[in-house]
Parts: sequence; structure tokens; C-alpha cells
Amino acid sequence: MTDAPFPRDPEVPGRAPGAPGQGPVPPPEPPPRPAYSPGSAQPRLNRPVHERYPQIRPTSGYGDPRVRHTGPGPGAGTEQEPERSSKLSARLALALTVVIGQLWGLTIVVDEWMAGDTGTAWWGAGFLVLSFLVVLGLWLLDPKDR
Repeated sequence: MTDAPFPRDPEVPGRAPGAPGQGPVPPPEPPPRPAYSPGSAQPRLNRPVHERYPQIRPTSGYGDPRVRHTGPGPGAGTEQEPERSSKLSARLALALTVVIGQLWGLTIVVDEWMAGDTGTAWWGAGFLVLSFLVVLGLWLLDPKDR
């Protein structure tokens, strides 16, 4: 058994690094990298940028004289008609409440129908039709909002 913690690498010349009378062996140098040359096999792609993209100018963007107004404009993102928006939001909340009630009623009607209680199921079906008519009435309330 040897004193070295790892077996000797057969590709490294010389003695083992832990051998007496010799210091650590430096790692071999990697092969040189090839010279970098930007380019493509297609000559048309090796042209300078201003030839490939003539529409891009040094002043494109903030310094371009063709750009007069940046962004969406004054007042963008603010509510133009707050009354109409609040009316639509209230109507939407009411309609969603009715739809949730319809889903709840549908589960009750199906449960009663499957249990054999058809009288209650027909009353529940009437509730569903009535709630549908409420939503239809909300929709017909103001035709200009559609």
C-alpha cells in the first residue's frame, strides 16, 4: 500500500505528487483556443449593421425626429366615464350573484329529482327560470352599454 491518498494518474509524467523529494505537479496547460472571428458562412450576414438594417439610425428611439409623442397619450389609464363604470360593475356583481344562485339551485333541483321528490324539483326549476329572467332583464336594462 502507498502513502498517496489517490492512485497515480498514468497520463501525468513524473512521479506521484505525494512522493518524497518532489513537490506538487502543476496541471497541464489546456490547448490554445482558436482565434475568434465573428462571421457567418453566409456572406450577406457579414455586412455591417447599418447595411443590414438601414432603418436603424444612430438617433433611433429617443432622438428620432419622427417620434413626437411617446406613450399612449394624456389621460390614458384614467376612467373617462366613472358613472358608467360603476353602473356596469354593479350590474356585473348582481349578475354574478344570480349565476351563483342558479348553480346552487341546480344542485338542489338535481338532488331532489334524484331522490324522487318531483314536486320540489319543479319548484326549483321555476326558481331557475325566474333567475334567468332576472339576468335577462338586467341585460335589457340599458342597450347602449352593450
